[in-house]
Amino acid sequence: MEGSGIGQFIPLILIFVIFYFFLIRPQQKKVKEHKAMVENLKKGDKVITSGGITGTIERVIDNERVEVEIAENVKVEIIKATGIQSLVGTPEVKK
Repeated sequence: MEGSGIGQFIPLILIFVIFYFFLIRPQQKKVKEHKAMVENLKKGDKVITSGGITGTIERVIDNERVEVEIAENVKVEIIKATGIQSLVGTPEVKK
């Protein structure tokens, strides 16, 4: 009887393993890469905001915020972790 009880959990364990390798692990890797990119932002980097606006970083205010120039004499303050989607013109490194 116990052998059949464990046999019922094997499909659930297999589904969890599949979800881990195809969904959870790649998402964690993507978050880690985004965090590293955001931490290495510096003046002059061209970025795309989460809203799709492109601009150039004018100054890093603190660890959480940057000032981005989106047009001539138009500057906005953006939260680094949530407001910046990616860098423009830099090739992504595939590992």
